[in-house]
Amino acid sequence: MRDTFTRCLEQEAARNPDLVLVTGDLGFGVLFPFMKAYPNRFINAGISEQAMMSMAAGMALEGKTVVVYSIGNFPTLRCLEQIRNCCAYHEVKVKIVCVGAGFVYGTLGMTHHATEDMSALRLLPGVTVYAPADAVQTEAVMQRFLTEPGVAYLRIGRGGEPVLSDPDTLAGYQTGKAVPYQDGTDAYILTAGGILPSAVGAAKLLAEAGYSIGVASFPTVKPMDEAYLAELCGKVKVLITLEEHTIVGGFGGAVCEAVSGFADNRARVVRLGMRDVYSSIVGNQEYLVKHYGLDSASVAASVQAVLEGKA
Repeated sequence: MRDTFTRCLEQEAARNPDLVLVTGDLGFGVLFPFMKAYPNRFINAGISEQAMMSMAAGMALEGKTVVVYSIGNFPTLRCLEQIRNCCAYHEVKVKIVCVGAGFVYGTLGMTHHATEDMSALRLLPGVTVYAPADAVQTEAVMQRFLTEPGVAYLRIGRGGEPVLSDPDTLAGYQTGKAVPYQDGTDAYILTAGGILPSAVGAAKLLAEAGYSIGVASFPTVKPMDEAYLAELCGKVKVLITLEEHTIVGGFGGAVCEAVSGFADNRARVVRLGMRDVYSSIVGNQEYLVKHYGLDSASVAASVQAVLEGKA
């Protein structure tokens, strides 16, 4: 996802002379091609995220499109007040990028686990939130992420994620649309971000047990694809949300909010993700995903328990 992001960023910079990239003293290996091609449009703001975001707002108020790049929680939670007051309130074109969503930087500990960022950014009025599942989805959302008015947030992995999305299906992607992966008649597993492989793997395991499980990905978390959710509620009685993120106010919360507003055909929504806890253990992404029950086998067991009335 990261390499796709930088490639698309360079392409947009060639079209838009007002695009500026700001980093918080990191990512130079990945960002070097942009730095070399556009040295006057690259700023290293240092380890000062609050000042970096305020500076981005100032440049955006002068007509620039400013992309702010950092890892984990640093471009979100550390400077949330500046995003709210300086950027979102003024509806400026500041585009915030988090590399290392979820447990990507798991070995660096809780401070680097991005597990509350969607909740925090989703609650700010006027902020669009993107959480693509792989490189194909990242490319699909990039043009709108960079060109639509106002503040937008993009959370991506560090790279090497399996590609499960079909480029043809995502051609002309519209912000706010879900991406169906496979159909099902017993339940649907809905995902946001790079956790899609767990959902696909769980659906395969459940198929072996005789269940028909649909899978869909939501590259946009805000706005939510309520029309698609309403369609699913007419097809199945259970929706399972899966996220490498807290379930408190995150993707699962967004789905619950949408479904609760439907007058008819409300499905039961079961949220799988981080409970109301901090991740106090250290390990690589695969280890932490399994520890918190978000791997394919654990998800399949959770879904089966729900379908059998045991959870």
